[in-house]
Amino acid sequence: MKVFKDFKALRRGLGGLQNKGKRIGFVPTMGCLHEGHLSIVRRAKQENDSVVVSIFINPLQFGPKEDYARYPRNILGDKKLLAAEKTDFLYLPDPNNFYKTDFQTCVSLHKLALPLCGAARPTHFSGVCTAVLKLLNSVTPDVLYLGQKDYQQFCVIKQMILDLDIPVRVKMVPVMREPDGLAMSSRNVFLSLAERQEALLLHRSLQTARQCIKAGQRDTDKIKKAMREKLSSMRHGRIDYIEIVDSETLDSVIELTERSEILAAVAVFFNKARLIDNFLIKV
Repeated sequence: MKVFKDFKALRRGLGGLQNKGKRIGFVPTMGCLHEGHLSIVRRAKQENDSVVVSIFINPLQFGPKEDYARYPRNILGDKKLLAAEKTDFLYLPDPNNFYKTDFQTCVSLHKLALPLCGAARPTHFSGVCTAVLKLLNSVTPDVLYLGQKDYQQFCVIKQMILDLDIPVRVKMVPVMREPDGLAMSSRNVFLSLAERQEALLLHRSLQTARQCIKAGQRDTDKIKKAMREKLSSMRHGRIDYIEIVDSETLDSVIELTERSEILAAVAVFFNKARLIDNFLIKV
């Protein structure tokens, strides 16, 4: 595995492959890798000649009171995991070089960035898009791989790529879960034992939504009420949102229509972690 910290060196390292017509897959991460990340890397390796993984904890996507400083970091462990997966290239940009002192540009989307996570984190997706655009300019991959757990992020980045005519395909990889159903997340390490147990309710609330829809319920207020009741036994968590939205527009849905696809999504604040989870459900 070749490791690069400078985008010019990365470009030189990848240039020969691209000149030979080799297909490059790209997996951007913030590190502290787990099996969810690795499942995305494996998918990229299956479908491409070479794979680039980046690890960059992007300061622009964190609000002033969020957890940038204490976001979990484990570069040595991450390198071992990626080497074991036979990752071809690892890109580790230095934040001080990634954003120069006179950096003035940001990318922002309007509609897709506003609901769900965007309501509580109004600058988050602008920071995400700015970093991802810079990474795409550095790697110039053929295919970009993103995880479903951050579904709104997937939608926002896909729209940015469409709007700005960036020549890359985007693929989404399903959520990876622990055996008990908890969605894998780097922030799970912050959970206490009691919080870890309560965090299972996110997945169970989504199962409740799917069961309601399967049983014929089409009123989303009633579905969300059932989800909230499932979460009501939490003592350590605080609900950020419970939403049912159109899977493409992310607009709130009041009454489900047949043969549509919706996203049931939930976010919960714990003491040191904010967890999100979602199901894509065909009606």
